[in-house]
Amino acid sequence: MTAEREESDTHRSGCPINLTLEVLGDKWSLIIVRDMMFGNRRHFRELLSQNEEGIASNILADRLRRLVAEGVISREDDPSHKQKAIYSLTEKGIELLPIFAMIGAWGRRWLPVTEALSIRAQLLEEGGPALWEEFMDELRQEHLGIPTKQRPGPGVRERLYAAYQEVAARQPSAQL
Repeated sequence: MTAEREESDTHRSGCPINLTLEVLGDKWSLIIVRDMMFGNRRHFRELLSQNEEGIASNILADRLRRLVAEGVISREDDPSHKQKAIYSLTEKGIELLPIFAMIGAWGRRWLPVTEALSIRAQLLEEGGPALWEEFMDELRQEHLGIPTKQRPGPGVRERLYAAYQEVAARQPSAQL
């Protein structure tokens, strides 16, 4: 059997957009990666209880399995607790950051976003590729253990969160 034939048996087509959507095309997969990336949520319980959109535990478990199988995240036993696992972004997952930045920019432009929940997207858009690379380096250090160049001051996630807190303080109904 040829590689092309094997490809067509497992995927609808070889189109890069189709293939990406086969991996990330449901709402929950992107939300889980978002929460890991921007919220540093790495345990099942954190991903479940701190999710603003209210993901169900069975959906979370299924999507985590799928994301691990696709190589977007990895799962390791948590050394601090026998029955817990810690999830980490892989390089494949970390490289989704520019896509998240562009999705956020599009959403800010075309959808009825709140100021508090869109400030991070605004800062990522304004910071552009240089900020994305800095954040991806931080994620590589946190999730993959790859040492990166130390930059002075707070990290990108900390700066994004501080901006969110500043806006949220002016709007008490904002969600984290």
